[in-house]
Amino acid sequence: MLWSSCRKDFDFSPSTGDLSFSKDTIYLDTVFTNIGSSTYNLKVYNRSDNDISIPSVRLTQGESSNYRLNVDGMAGKVFENVELLAKDSLFIFVETTFDIQSIVAADNQFLYTDAIEFDSGGNLQKVELVTLVKDAIFIFPDRDNNTGIIETLTFDVDGDGTPDETSLQGRFLDNSELTFTNEKPYVIYGFAAVDEGDVLTIEAGARVHFHANSGLLVTNNASLKVNGALSNDQELLENEVIFEGDRLEPLYEDIPGQWSTIYLFDGSVDNVINYATIKNSTVGVLCELNQDAPNDKLTITNSKIYNSSNFGILGRATSIRGENLVINNSGQSSIAGTLGGKYNFTHCTIANYWNSSFRQFPSVLLNNFIINEDNSVTSNNLEEANFNNCIIYGNDNAEIDISGENTSDLFYKFTDCLIRFDVIGDPIDFDEIDHFENITLNDDPEFKFPFDNDLRLDEDSEARGIGNPIFAGQVPFDILGNGRTMITDLGAYQFVPSED
Repeated sequence: MLWSSCRKDFDFSPSTGDLSFSKDTIYLDTVFTNIGSSTYNLKVYNRSDNDISIPSVRLTQGESSNYRLNVDGMAGKVFENVELLAKDSLFIFVETTFDIQSIVAADNQFLYTDAIEFDSGGNLQKVELVTLVKDAIFIFPDRDNNTGIIETLTFDVDGDGTPDETSLQGRFLDNSELTFTNEKPYVIYGFAAVDEGDVLTIEAGARVHFHANSGLLVTNNASLKVNGALSNDQELLENEVIFEGDRLEPLYEDIPGQWSTIYLFDGSVDNVINYATIKNSTVGVLCELNQDAPNDKLTITNSKIYNSSNFGILGRATSIRGENLVINNSGQSSIAGTLGGKYNFTHCTIANYWNSSFRQFPSVLLNNFIINEDNSVTSNNLEEANFNNCIIYGNDNAEIDISGENTSDLFYKFTDCLIRFDVIGDPIDFDEIDHFENITLNDDPEFKFPFDNDLRLDEDSEARGIGNPIFAGQVPFDILGNGRTMITDLGAYQFVPSED
């Protein structure tokens, strides 16, 4: 038997304006001026039984558009005779970069629009493009034009009085940059450092955004003052100071580890953070040494730290005071006081509902030692670690861990706290009055939405009404400004019935 076959070339007929699209408008969300957006996609369908050729696919503004397209693997802004088989589809990818300085923008932001046009005349079809572009103040290190090497920070690292060149890319803030206002957001590349003797003041309502591997560094005899304030409307955040990454798309809203840390280096003094949200960092606040300074090295009040890929607060032989502090969703510990130090937390909600990977440490970790690279051990006195009217809870069985070397002191006490520690053969004696007093074990605090960082108390919370009024007198208002009256709830939030 003789078999024969032949191939008939595809015949493409002109498009008749019957294309279908996965969306009729592409919102590229919010971007900062001169920073490229994420890449968004549009799917174009030919639902007919005919192979078609689309005469033109183009941006309305043509080559002058600030949008960029990739159509079926080809980059450009205007395309001709785009072929699409019957019952088939193609992808179009869209992105943008816009310089807001090229126009006069109201309120430092500008709504930039364009459209993707398919065909023309009576067969014209459009998909709209919309992007909100925000102006910002950019802080970044210099780059050598010849070598391409980016400026790194030089300061006294080892305390011997001589400057040391570090590998941290960044630069020191100029005197004109030592006050961050709420007029425009700040975008930081590398580490923005506060030089010796300087004070960085961040005013209420300021927004500070960090690029990857970026952060704030406060050096010897320098200070950070974050002066956020309670908003008139508790559901709004306009007076709060927010530290987060520089990706504004909803996809990145709760992604941990987008930037590095607020680093309070050895020798920095009198650092104060009030009414701030620190989110999506590697370590929310890294505070080192100076545990015997006359004033606490860090005082942090009425603040929230969320989605830290390692630690919410990491202290090393330092002194930290916290009130009305909320920490949740940390890849390791929400609070770690290591290598001794002084720590005092009152009316704090210290939780950890991390579910992105395995978590090695509990919500609260305390010790008086550190293991060096050569496996030797360095110890230092944990002079005090007091937790009063606090909630310490999470999705692990044991949410505190206290360990020490007997060569150094290990003083700590938890008073009037609700703690999760559901461990068989309990290694901690909660009846030991020197370390624990009036502890509620393993009762559910009934947070509203803990995996969404909403740690307000629900009506059935076991943390309601069991706080010590003495500590409530020291912190008479909760993080939302509600008074702690005759009935005192544990944690940073006083229960308030909601309208629903």
